[in-house]
Amino acid sequence: MQKVKFSWSGFGGSDMIRMDFRYSPELVELMKQIPGCWWNAQERCWMTTFTPSRLNQAFHILESHAEIDSSELDKYVTINPKKQLKPAIKKRLPRVLIGKLLKLKYWMLDKRYSQNTISSYISMLEIFFSYFKDKKPEKIRNGDIIRFNNEFILKKGYSASYQRQMINAIKMFYKRVQEKELVLDDIQHPRRERKLPNVLAVKEVASILSKCRNLKHKAALSLIYACGLWRGELISLQILDIDSSRHLLLLRNTKGNKDRIVPISDKLLVLLRTYYKRYKPINYLFNGAIKGHPYSDTSLQKILKKSVKLAGIRRNVTLHWLRHSYATHLLESGTDLRYIQELLGHKSSRTTEIYTHVSTRSLQQIRSPFDDLFKDDENI
Repeated sequence: MQKVKFSWSGFGGSDMIRMDFRYSPELVELMKQIPGCWWNAQERCWMTTFTPSRLNQAFHILESHAEIDSSELDKYVTINPKKQLKPAIKKRLPRVLIGKLLKLKYWMLDKRYSQNTISSYISMLEIFFSYFKDKKPEKIRNGDIIRFNNEFILKKGYSASYQRQMINAIKMFYKRVQEKELVLDDIQHPRRERKLPNVLAVKEVASILSKCRNLKHKAALSLIYACGLWRGELISLQILDIDSSRHLLLLRNTKGNKDRIVPISDKLLVLLRTYYKRYKPINYLFNGAIKGHPYSDTSLQKILKKSVKLAGIRRNVTLHWLRHSYATHLLESGTDLRYIQELLGHKSSRTTEIYTHVSTRSLQQIRSPFDDLFKDDENI
């Protein structure tokens, strides 16, 4: 089995993963299956953007066909238990089981599940079956899963979200591959945590964007906030997705495999036109280090972090905060919740209703009883 060596590269000023191996037609075909992967003729290697999801995708596409050497990445990557880049239990699975996992993967591809969901499910199932290395899938029972939950997920401090996703992956495997030989209906999902979204004030958003001196950076962050985009939506935007005559932005095949449209303001269109004339992007609206290739999401987060610091904001702001702020500011300006749901692409109105808990529109009208404790001329 050939070895593929993973290492970090700063090619073109961006965080990149480089993959080196002795030429093999089979490995070349596998490289082409890695999203965003391309042959760098200058460096004589295959490359893709350095992100947790992209690294995860590369591992899963290659690990059954090649020996992966990722030791060079250890100094650049800190593995987060909530976002595993590779299985926490590194055991070689039997070929029969690998074949079953591939069967599930192809079924999910046929049903058009997102690449992130497929990678996450397969990764979790590899961890699960590695834990039960001495048991065949058909011999695993509900009690085994409860033990796995207690001794692995809970003991290692994985999140409730990770636990739910693991259960869903196991259920799908047994339903689609093992023909329901294991009944999981009695396995309870953990209660969902209700965390409020992080929101920036309008003045804070304005300050962050004003600190972006680079036109490209300013246009990218402005578009995320002005249209309430997910990070992945911005990166995959193409030039033809902007309908300037109708002041609309078309978002194709977004989360849930749905298309949606969002309005673009006049001011934003002026900014995007200025950016387009200066940078002349190809294919994607925001090109990465190589023209015609998408921008790096890690670079985008670094841009935001720098602007937040310059704006004097001491919170750990992420790109998703801009989307949350967009929704909250729409609600506070009087936009109907149903329209906000459509603009954000939420399947359920219950997801959108979370913003009512962080909106200050109604809260500011509430008079505190503390104000009535003292007369106007009295000191506290």
